[in-house]
Amino acid sequence: MSMYPDDKRMQNFEQMFGVKKPIIGMLHLPPLPGSSVYDGKGLNPVIERALADAESLVAGGVDGLEVENFSDPTYYPMEVGPELVAAMAVVSDHVMRHVSLPVGICILSDPKASLSVAHAVGAQFVRATFFTEASVDVSGLVLPKPHELLRFRKFLDPSIKIFADVHIKHSAPLVNRPLGDSALDAKYFLADAVIISGTHTGKETKLDDIQEAKKAVEDFPVLVGSGFKKDSAEAIFKYADGAIVGTSLKQNGISSNPVDRQRVADLMTEVKNIRKHVA
Repeated sequence: MSMYPDDKRMQNFEQMFGVKKPIIGMLHLPPLPGSSVYDGKGLNPVIERALADAESLVAGGVDGLEVENFSDPTYYPMEVGPELVAAMAVVSDHVMRHVSLPVGICILSDPKASLSVAHAVGAQFVRATFFTEASVDVSGLVLPKPHELLRFRKFLDPSIKIFADVHIKHSAPLVNRPLGDSALDAKYFLADAVIISGTHTGKETKLDDIQEAKKAVEDFPVLVGSGFKKDSAEAIFKYADGAIVGTSLKQNGISSNPVDRQRVADLMTEVKNIRKHVA
């Protein structure tokens, strides 16, 4: 069942990226103003790193990018401060001006702030790390308000897509529910895709979890949100419709390192071979 009278979310997802099984490369930003580990040197070094990583990801052949305040421990559990929104907007605007791929915004863990930045810079989607379930996160208790997020999107720009995490890494739902049920709720309450991940950044996403989510939501986009590698791509893409990839594309496979262009190219070669066999 769907609230969409003519549910085209899978079609819209594939049209956004122009391919089946898209790969979204992560732009893990260095610490931003307000972070406990911010170095106070301004945004220029952050912008330079973001653009260098974006250039490597684009040259390697990814299908989209996601800008995220990855290096800001610990994260706000609900609403971020204005200094972070401002910094993300400035950095994301530079990224948007230098690439022609679809770009998403992820401000941890405030999807309303992400929507604000996405609208301001013209990004096509946001990643809502929390969407429909109360959860216990590393930063505290998270009580998402999807009704507010959806109304805010309608106010700003209904065309911005919401990719919603389900049982997001580094956290656990307040009530232990089957992952498939949670994925179906995210679909029912108008997310545009769901994201399934492992327990931590870079950790493998269980095939059983991907399969359970896909069985529950059926013809609806399911993305893998962590641990996607060249060696596991074929097995994962039996069920998943795309992947958000960060750690495995970094130098030496370390999340905080710069993007390794050769790793990107090697992964995309494998993915393109897999796509040849997708109907």
